[in-house]
Amino acid sequence: MKALTVIPHQAGSAELSDVDEPPVSDGPIVVETLAVGICGTDIEILSGAYGWAPPGRERLVLGHESLGRVLEAPVDAPVAAGDLVVGIVRRPDPVPCANCAVMEWDFCRNGRYTERGIKELDGYLSERYRIAPEFVVKVDPSLGSLGVLLEPTSVVAKAWEDVDRVGRRAHWSPERVLVTGAGPIGLLAAMLGVQQGLDVHVLDQMTSGVKPDLVRELGATYHSGSVVDACDGPDVIIECTGVANVILDAMQHVGIGGVVCLTGVSSGGHAIQFDEGALNRNMVLENIAVVGSVNANRRHYEAAARALAEADHAWLDRVVSRRVPLARWEEALTRRTDDVKVVVEVGTSGPS
Repeated sequence: MKALTVIPHQAGSAELSDVDEPPVSDGPIVVETLAVGICGTDIEILSGAYGWAPPGRERLVLGHESLGRVLEAPVDAPVAAGDLVVGIVRRPDPVPCANCAVMEWDFCRNGRYTERGIKELDGYLSERYRIAPEFVVKVDPSLGSLGVLLEPTSVVAKAWEDVDRVGRRAHWSPERVLVTGAGPIGLLAAMLGVQQGLDVHVLDQMTSGVKPDLVRELGATYHSGSVVDACDGPDVIIECTGVANVILDAMQHVGIGGVVCLTGVSSGGHAIQFDEGALNRNMVLENIAVVGSVNANRRHYEAAARALAEADHAWLDRVVSRRVPLARWEEALTRRTDDVKVVVEVGTSGPS
């Protein structure tokens, strides 16, 4: 079967390879891959900056934002042939640590977790894959091909859960939220905020085009410029850019007792000047909390599935801005000004 593979840490090594059928050891459920979303992590792996091949192998099958259709499943599995499904990305470490032992693998403490398409496990960008029942999530059939958004939505479902957990250290009744960044993660974070009935503001660099339109269609308020100009003193800031000065602005301008949740990963190497003492004083005296959030466990995938099922499917369809056939996968890596989420279509007959 065909699969998009790469030699981790070797730029320019990606190719559409002929690979063996997935081994039975991967799980009893056989899935036909329909589509795989491309994100910044995939671009980093393809550039040679990131990634680990499975032990004893040179090449890694890419892809962690999946959508597939079940071909075979045991009678006692949570899914059946014909179901649309998404594969969970992370697997608990083999020790396991205290968190992995209770299936909270997104908080793995020893770093020995594995991740499909990223760290020591083949990903989903192949024509078929196998998976164990505990790592497969059923997609509402009404979503059809939009189910490919479930994995990135799981990331922000966890972020919102983290915000809520931290906020409840005191009386917690948030009203205004600022999301920095209007990429797929930012837009989906905003969507979850709107679903909670919050006053949602989104900050990005674009002054026109599809991103501002998507924010407004969601019922949120779009801004370009600085954090303080966009929404000074919000109860929550969900930071989705990883840009150092935006992160700093968020920490300085969140409201009293507010929560800043960092989901964007910074590239590093960009020093900025700021008054560390003033930042410390502000955070301490105003009870500000900053929390980092990455990855997701099964609970978050299930929350994401519910959120997408409740969302406006026409709006979600605009978030998936471009679909590229597997044979032309390289086109998915070239950014266009109107790109939001780019998807590689793998299956010969996708869902409706």
